[in-house]
Amino acid sequence: MLAFVALVLAAWIGVSILTLPSVAPLANPGVSMTITVKDWHRKDHPFVVGPKNPRWTPYGALPAALKKAVVASEDAHFYSHEGVDYEAIQEAIKTDLRKGKFVRGGSTITQQVAKNLFLTREKTLIRKVKELVLARRMDDALSKSRILELYLNVVEFGPMVYGIGHAAHYYFGKPPSALTVRECAFLASMLPGPKVYNPYRKMDRVMKRSDRILRRMVSARMISREEYDAAMTEVPNLTGLERKVEKTLETPPPAVKPPEETPGGGPGEIEPSPPVR
Repeated sequence: MLAFVALVLAAWIGVSILTLPSVAPLANPGVSMTITVKDWHRKDHPFVVGPKNPRWTPYGALPAALKKAVVASEDAHFYSHEGVDYEAIQEAIKTDLRKGKFVRGGSTITQQVAKNLFLTREKTLIRKVKELVLARRMDDALSKSRILELYLNVVEFGPMVYGIGHAAHYYFGKPPSALTVRECAFLASMLPGPKVYNPYRKMDRVMKRSDRILRRMVSARMISREEYDAAMTEVPNLTGLERKVEKTLETPPPAVKPPEETPGGGPGEIEPSPPVR
């Protein structure tokens, strides 16, 4: 009986893997797709991933300090692993077993992109297996710069604040390219979860974590000592944040209009954007 159950489970996982979507179209920076995101009231909203989103920030427009801050914060081995950091997963399992609950996920940036684009947020074994498979496929099909571009344009930075294009304007009133080193570390510090690291409610917590990120960056020679010293003396200007967050939570901003569906299409379908002339 046990063998039969194991066989059925293996077959179910196998079928689930075989039916996973292709990641190959994502290699084209001109494609756009629609996913579903949630606001802080748990309501679903369509969200456009790609250049059809007016807030989309291509890789070349992302400040170098932001890319470095995110890698230092979220995935130190991003450029050396193949989508999955098995050592981080082992450490996460040890921590979870010691704590007796789910504490660490051990997910890489690539795994987070796979989850955000194709999977649900449910914490199940089958979802984790799908995430691992998709991450490996994405690492094979996409460049590291493309994966980082997707990540920074989809990740959540606040209440209905998805992507760095929105976050830079929401918190600092400027485009991503104008962010300072301190502001980059500040935004990166919220990525484990903007509800936990919420500058409106937990400013001290966010500042302390951004300080740790800056120390990692200077230790890894991602930034110079002069850049580090300047960043440590800078206090992020978050004028009007309280009013802005309260307004957002009361009435979430309208979602970006998704691309028009082709016959038989629907949410999640990848569409190429028209060429720039």
